[in-house]
Amino acid sequence: MSLEQEQFEQRFARIREIEALGFRPYGQRFEFTHTVPQVLADYAAKTAEEIDAAHPEVRVAGRVLTIRRMGKAGFMHLQGAGEKLQVYIKKDALTESEFALYKLLDLGDVIGVEGYLFRTRTGELSVHVEKLTFLSKNLMGLPEKFHGLEDVEIRYRQRYLDLIANPEVQTVFRTRAKVVGSLRRQLEERGFIEVETPMMQSLYGGAAARPFVTHHNTLDIDLFLRIAPELYLKRLISGGMERVFEINRSFRNEGVSTRHNPEFTMLEFYQSYTDYRGMMHLTCELLKQLAIDATGSPVVEFQGQQLDFGSVRRYSVREAVVEFWQGPDKPTPEQVRDAAWLASKSGKATPGEQLMDLFERHSEQALIQPTIIYEYPVEVSPLAKQNADDPTMTDRFEVFAAGMEIGNAYTELNDPNEQRRRFESQLAMRERGDDEAHQMDEDFLRALCYGMPPTGGEGLGVDRLVMLMTNSKSIRDVILFPQLRPEGEIGIAQWLREATDKPVATPAPQV
Repeated sequence: MSLEQEQFEQRFARIREIEALGFRPYGQRFEFTHTVPQVLADYAAKTAEEIDAAHPEVRVAGRVLTIRRMGKAGFMHLQGAGEKLQVYIKKDALTESEFALYKLLDLGDVIGVEGYLFRTRTGELSVHVEKLTFLSKNLMGLPEKFHGLEDVEIRYRQRYLDLIANPEVQTVFRTRAKVVGSLRRQLEERGFIEVETPMMQSLYGGAAARPFVTHHNTLDIDLFLRIAPELYLKRLISGGMERVFEINRSFRNEGVSTRHNPEFTMLEFYQSYTDYRGMMHLTCELLKQLAIDATGSPVVEFQGQQLDFGSVRRYSVREAVVEFWQGPDKPTPEQVRDAAWLASKSGKATPGEQLMDLFERHSEQALIQPTIIYEYPVEVSPLAKQNADDPTMTDRFEVFAAGMEIGNAYTELNDPNEQRRRFESQLAMRERGDDEAHQMDEDFLRALCYGMPPTGGEGLGVDRLVMLMTNSKSIRDVILFPQLRPEGEIGIAQWLREATDKPVATPAPQV
């Protein structure tokens, strides 16, 4: 038997001792007057004299983080909502069974206490406990308190333990909620309607990516988990819903990295009667207010850099290749427009693909400050409208910060015949071996044939925005349950079975 299983069985045995004292080890309601953060917010700044004069009584629940027993008295720290509060236990203030319960408590147990607030001789705000209630038994123990839970694999796989052992992680996900809330509120204030579109699609589209495939048994057809909601949202624009958005889960069957997770969250929004320049202006407003809502300032710190979302730079793709080129042989503005020069620097098939290859290899990682890059080649923008002044380019932009893309937008292509030609061009790319090229979507073409107004559309990566707002280096740090390889058999069910079958020990004598 491992030490971990031995500890498990010892803690399991205490369940019977707790029951023998008249307490329920699981499933009891507890009416609290304050959460731990509320106690700290209301009383942390008050002096001992002010607290003694008010004699505030509280009922608060939390998880036992520390226990310091000293004969007929002792101290514990309770954790609730990521913060901790000290409680003081004294034998004379409790019933005999409650003090016996206190002596049975393990780290990680969940309890409720009732009493009054005071400050100890060292000045720490504490609850003088007059009633103790047991709420839930922890059978697994907690990581060593001085080092916390540091194993990244365990942190991602057992997020519940990560949240207990590293309470600062909860702050990340509170900020994530602020990010989503800010985006939703800002769009609703501008007249956008939140909608929902299919997550399982018979024909995937809206991005260049490989899909996950599933099967519908009743219909006996293969379906794809969506790689983007774009084509469905634009169907709604054709139908007369002039401003729509969706905060959506999308799925792409691609590699995993610090910036990529197969399942991720995007915001996509579409506005009739505007174009990509209108979307640029809206994007700058959204990002500035988002940073303020999430962090209190338009300037946020990310991996040692100060990112100013109150000032977003703008460059065309060609300008960005010249301006941010990393490495020798920096090109001139004339060279990045020259097809022969592009072909000499990249092995891609067309000038547009070659230009984007150079941008991604030589310039993209230099875009640390928030930056809009606009006018993308037609070859890599199958759903965007052509630029009126340069038909090799489209009215499209992407938003970058900290060297990674966080958004993609364009003036939507609403000419069904041109869209048909773009789809056919994508099919040709697929025949050349590009398995991420777009497919032909006949129903979407039909929707365009009913007349889609001039429209600007955009997608923002919520996970990457949260990374920036929380100074998180990996996308897995901002997804509660990131995708991981299966763990294999864990054995907890067997441990519970064996512990249940153990002979009932004689309960410990009451103290």
